[in-house]
Amino acid sequence: MSEKGGNVAMRWMICLVCLMLSGPALAEVSLSVGYLEQQVARPAVLSNLDPVPDDLGAAGAQLGLADNQTTGQFLGHSYTLDIVRVAPGEDVTAAAAQMLAETRFLVIDAPAAVLLEIADLPGAEGAIMFNVSASDTALRDAACRGNLFHTIPSVAMRADALMQFLQYKRWITPAMVSGPHDADLSFAEALHRSARKFGLEIGASKTWNFEADMRRNAAQEVPLFMQDLGDHDVLLVVDEVDDYARYIPYNTWLPRPVAGSVGIVPVAWSRVVEQWGAAQLQSRFTEATGRDMRSTDYAAWAAVRALGEAVTRTGSDDPATLRAYLVSDGFELAGFKGRAMSFRPWNGQLRQPIPLVTPRALVAQAPLEGFLHQSNEMDTLGIDAPETACTEFED
Repeated sequence: MSEKGGNVAMRWMICLVCLMLSGPALAEVSLSVGYLEQQVARPAVLSNLDPVPDDLGAAGAQLGLADNQTTGQFLGHSYTLDIVRVAPGEDVTAAAAQMLAETRFLVIDAPAAVLLEIADLPGAEGAIMFNVSASDTALRDAACRGNLFHTIPSVAMRADALMQFLQYKRWITPAMVSGPHDADLSFAEALHRSARKFGLEIGASKTWNFEADMRRNAAQEVPLFMQDLGDHDVLLVVDEVDDYARYIPYNTWLPRPVAGSVGIVPVAWSRVVEQWGAAQLQSRFTEATGRDMRSTDYAAWAAVRALGEAVTRTGSDDPATLRAYLVSDGFELAGFKGRAMSFRPWNGQLRQPIPLVTPRALVAQAPLEGFLHQSNEMDTLGIDAPETACTEFED
């Protein structure tokens, strides 16, 4: 083992000893976690250069399981993970009900409507469930559920991160091009809201409505499409299904930076995040899967690790005990993004920094310096306590 590897292992052992000495008395604890994926038919896109991995999300949960098992073996805690995938058109709520009969802890990759159906199942009362893919702001607001936590950032958090960066750079007159899909409309709406929040105003906007093959004629068609956007400091491109955005940079009418779904992109995770031990997390993931970790993988990893951290600190596998700890001031999750992460007690959203990345570099990380908050600067991203319409997390 290298000197560096030995030092890391020694620090890990020291941390485990500290946990054993400072935590509750050792007791046999067994936690079974279910991972439920609702597979969805994805819309046709112009390019298939970046296919969606078959194990997206589940691979992150498996890494979280391995991390929990590493700690648990010293504390008498055991963890298991059961992965269930439901094909399009099949009954996902029936699958969820069966899983809830076997475990009180679910990590779910599914659209917002499906999440709400599962959260409202009779068998879901008192369970702890984590949303790892649906970024809909409503799930953290009026449509929240007290048994549903969120480890994936909301579109509001991602939009606020990007608008903080634009304000910091003094790019105060953005224009926008948005796709026609529901996810595009949601992100575009969040960007407009965030622009108002941070004192910006999005100027001209257009909807992408090309059906032509951009692989052949992007250099001719795209500049003409952008011609009537007027002057702007930065072009916001909204393409949440990864359809056309790749053809926009360097094909704009005006020479301007691009951000949103391409160019400078706000994400939960990217391989270009290298500081704060992130490179070590990424290398372990790549060794296990042969690919880079993506945002849904990270959210699934964080969900499983959050449960593991709660079990470690409380010495319990009781859902009510773990839930109380998750929303308490005492809970912190080391997420390899430079700040301790915790759950917002008003809506169950995981507070977390938002990296702003290009394909090859970390540009910045929000919250940016100068954007202050009375209690936690990460709460400048997304729905803050005074704004929330969520009442399901109230005591």
